[in-house]
Amino acid sequence: MKSTTVRRVACSITVVTVLSGAAACDSSGSGGSGRGAGASGGSATHLSPVAALRSAEKSTDGADSARVESTTTMGSVMSMKADGALGWHDGLTGNLVITYTGGTMAATMRQLGTTSMQARYRPDAYYARMGEQFARRAGGKHWIRYGYKDLARLGGSSGAYLQDQMQNTTPNQSVKLLLASGDVKKVGTERVRGVDTTHYAGTVDVADLARKNSDLSAGQLAGLKKQLTQAGVGTETVDIWLNDKNLLVKAVEKGTMATGEYAQTAYYSDYGVKVSAPEPPAGDTEDFKDLLKNQGLTPGSGDTASGSGSSS
Repeated sequence: MKSTTVRRVACSITVVTVLSGAAACDSSGSGGSGRGAGASGGSATHLSPVAALRSAEKSTDGADSARVESTTTMGSVMSMKADGALGWHDGLTGNLVITYTGGTMAATMRQLGTTSMQARYRPDAYYARMGEQFARRAGGKHWIRYGYKDLARLGGSSGAYLQDQMQNTTPNQSVKLLLASGDVKKVGTERVRGVDTTHYAGTVDVADLARKNSDLSAGQLAGLKKQLTQAGVGTETVDIWLNDKNLLVKAVEKGTMATGEYAQTAYYSDYGVKVSAPEPPAGDTEDFKDLLKNQGLTPGSGDTASGSGSSS
């Protein structure tokens, strides 16, 4: 299988996982959104698993922003840490500091003079602020703009899924994963970072989830399923921890790819935090499409897929 296919799928899964997982509602004592807390309903301990998850999903719909802290590993492709705040009141917005700690992505970033960058999310595009070494190569410009429509063209069916999820998903994706799976069980009660929680778990068919939770056409879904199959992505396990108000505190997703295992662990807190994500200055921004053209690559060709990986 071409490694570019793996990178396309890795990009889609990673971005969707990191961004749409920026969930939900406040952990105990976080002083979160009043709307989110008021919608939560009864205690997770006394509700059935499906009822508790539906209550958590409803609660998150009223939240506007949250802090997110996550670690992600994708076989030999990359491992990374992300920390910041995201909002979803009017499309996905916010800022994360992303640090690549291993894999081919970390090696690529080291060649650009840094393994850490600022990621800024706006409803129509993702921006990455690179280091000074990159700026010297890009005419003094520090930011790269990745338009979601452009990523859709670059990534084929997996890119179309990425665009759909980035523009339409709500931040409680882990809860939706379990609800869509039809396979939800209560594991027990646990204490997470000082918060009493109830642990739920299930197994999700990734391609089937895309069918249920996206607006992709039949052809796009078929293409996505083919790419997922080629990349060795089938099912993944999802674990979530809800506090006594049925609000998400922690989420873990795990699965396998042809390049190895992938996993993400995310923690959520400080809901209602103020999020500001202005568009970077045009004079300090290079569009990813233009970078490809300057390198003699054609957007939409298989050769461009490796570039989209830096948007993860």
